[in-house]
Amino acid sequence: MEKGLKIVTIGGGSSYTPELMEGFIKRYNELPIKEIWLVDIEQGKEKVNIDAKMSQRMWDAAGYDVKVHVTFDRREALKDADFVTTQFRVGLLEARIKDERIPLSYGMLGQETNGAGGIFKAFRTIPVILDIVEDMKELCPNAWLINFTNPSGMVTEAVIKYGKWERCIGLCNVPTIAMMKEPIALNVDPNELIYQFVGLNHFHWHKVYDKDGNELTSKVIDAMLDGKDVGLPANINNVPFFGEQIREMNMIPCGYHRYYYRQQEMLEHSLMEYETIGTRGQQVKETENKLFELYKNPNLDHKPEELSKRGGAYYSDAACECINAIYNNKQTHMVVSTKNRGAIPELPEDSIVEVSCYIGAKGAMPVAWGKLPSAQRGWLQCMKAMEECTIQAAVTGNYGLALEAFTLNELIPSGENAKRVLDELLIAHKNYLPQFKSTIEKLEKENVTIKDSVVNEIIAHER
Repeated sequence: MEKGLKIVTIGGGSSYTPELMEGFIKRYNELPIKEIWLVDIEQGKEKVNIDAKMSQRMWDAAGYDVKVHVTFDRREALKDADFVTTQFRVGLLEARIKDERIPLSYGMLGQETNGAGGIFKAFRTIPVILDIVEDMKELCPNAWLINFTNPSGMVTEAVIKYGKWERCIGLCNVPTIAMMKEPIALNVDPNELIYQFVGLNHFHWHKVYDKDGNELTSKVIDAMLDGKDVGLPANINNVPFFGEQIREMNMIPCGYHRYYYRQQEMLEHSLMEYETIGTRGQQVKETENKLFELYKNPNLDHKPEELSKRGGAYYSDAACECINAIYNNKQTHMVVSTKNRGAIPELPEDSIVEVSCYIGAKGAMPVAWGKLPSAQRGWLQCMKAMEECTIQAAVTGNYGLALEAFTLNELIPSGENAKRVLDELLIAHKNYLPQFKSTIEKLEKENVTIKDSVVNEIIAHER
């Protein structure tokens, strides 16, 4: 008799956990799961326990004999795991709010995975994921790590390059949403379309073809410019792209490209929210509170519709499909973060890129795109350099490298204010940045203070 699968989810107290359960339940006939372990930290105890009870109700309602466990000791969970998924946020939502508000207080973009906020999310996350990998080497050396902790591409690159863990795939919901919504906009069956994606996490483009090989990219661009929903995540303001630019490139940019192609308008919108209703992180905190109130309902045994309002909707389902494709060697087309291996010739072979792949027992096998036009080539090379500096700084705690990453990032105007934002974020996140300990102590001796009052209130509460 075949042994049941053991799945471990680190960050089990996430509001996305019910979606993860839904994805596993609908694939149970292909994935013989026996036990699921939800791992979290003590600060997340209330949420992970709510998620665990809700998850167990979902499995019981489905009629499958699957046991959901909770632990605050990840080593207990990792032993003999088959698949490990990661969906954690170091510093909780309060850290995201700091990432957003400190840059905005200096008039520059504050966003979860882009600009200064994305760099600091990597600084906090990469040391933790590398510790997890060391535990996996000892306790579940044959497991696959399916990462959807942001910034997914940089975290995946750290795991593979610095953690030396090859059995890792990074996921994002943005390509998934595009491939769900574009067929609707074109009024065609999704199975009639062929997709090819190229780029980096939250910085990719794609083309679309029909089953006869005829290119439909321009039709999707027309639908997008006509205001149809072609898959913009809920967390991104819908500023339209310039039609002349998009038609000329004849590639469909991802939603996050708005931060680069329409930086002025996106910054103005972010500043408006910063000064009025609060940043996206503050809004998400309210949404999460409502979701967990729903999850507490002892009669709720299915994913509530309200979860789709989160910007990361559907990514958990992608994780389940990725696991299914590996376990059953399905050779499924998915868009994932994996080693380049020549898919983008202008980037190093071992760079982590987000491209179309076929997923099977061997992992992700990337589809080669070939040479890119000048603009896309230049963007990717600069963004990859920024990512590499960010990852190295996260691993080493090198302040000079952190400044290099800031200088390379298109969303951070270089100069004295950039350095101030860097210094304030280091102070604000000091509990989660042990690699920068000596730099932070030096900044504290220099009496570096934080400008934003909301961030100061969060820090005071954390003490």
